Amino acid sequence: MESLYLDDILTFLVFAIIAYAIPGILTIWNIYNLCAKTPKMEKIISWLTIFIGGLCYSMLYSFQFETSGDWYEQVNVMQHHYSISSQYGFSIGFPVLLGFVGLIILFNVNADKLPPLVSALSIASVLIFNIIQIVIAVQISKNVDGIGTLLYVYHANIFIISVAAVRRQVKQQVELYKDRSISEEENGKKISWLYKKINSFSQYTILVFICLFFIIAILEILFIIFRQGIDAPIKAFTDTADWTFSKQLPPPPAEYQGHYLCTVAAGGHQKVVKPLRYGKRHGAIIVVNRQLCIANAFEEYIQEKFPTVHKYIRGFYDKYGYPVSKHITTPVRADVIYVIMKPLEWLFLVFLYMFDIKPEQRIHKQYL
Repeated sequence: MESLYLDDILTFLVFAIIAYAIPGILTIWNIYNLCAKTPKMEKIISWLTIFIGGLCYSMLYSFQFETSGDWYEQVNVMQHHYSISSQYGFSIGFPVLLGFVGLIILFNVNADKLPPLVSALSIASVLIFNIIQIVIAVQISKNVDGIGTLLYVYHANIFIISVAAVRRQVKQQVELYKDRSISEEENGKKISWLYKKINSFSQYTILVFICLFFIIAILEILFIIFRQGIDAPIKAFTDTADWTFSKQLPPPPAEYQGHYLCTVAAGGHQKVVKPLRYGKRHGAIIVVNRQLCIANAFEEYIQEKFPTVHKYIRGFYDKYGYPVSKHITTPVRADVIYVIMKPLEWLFLVFLYMFDIKPEQRIHKQYL
């Protein structure tokens, strides 16, 4: 018992460090670097935030939402459809990739080694990237609760890092033009006039916005080439179900309520409960996994050979299984029940192989 208690404490500590401590430290450090005149370890902290934060974001997203299929596909009531349409995923994924490339350039290449146009293009791609990630944050807001709110910590950090990267690059460009103007003053009034124009932050801002519209135009051309459509970025969010910007009405969810192992098969994470296919139970569509098929095959055999015994087993199952199924309201709970039921599943399987002539055929035909 003491060992089990220590394991629970260690598990909780590891979870707390991953979920709270690391994101908290990185967030505070990023805010400090944004506000400080002399940032500390800015590049390292930024990349740790992007990659470690991205990994934590993916894990938390999978934990918070069990997504399975586009809006027109049937999922169970404990699952969500994709928050971004897979049909138009390119229209979101490609600009996000460009944004990360822009961040890499802005953080790793100083202004004296970077042409102004490349700098402006990088800043524009980062701006587009941040618009998209803000829209994504709003898109998932409809279903975010509890620990899922930590997803917004990553969105906020990406925004902070982007602001820091853009500010760093613009400051370097302005300082660079100041240095050049001092050494080139003897070249005459034309150079001086040109410097004043370039040195103006507003002029640099105009260049960024020109590049912004240039990138948007290129993206639109690519979307048309890849048959995404001009409105692909909008459809990526609206051609969905269950989310903030969703406009589509999905098919009815697969039924699983009222049956203990049906709840587990339909509600758990796919990598754990391993759903095989859809099946039918009392005219309703349900999600079927091997554990459910084995249990039902065992019950079927008992009903055929020992109907009196089956009556008592069915009564016990209905009395305790149904109430328990009402508490299986999250994928994690379904996963736990699946693991707990494993020894019983093996016992049923051994029984079938010992007494049934064609056990696999009986298992396979369940819920067809």
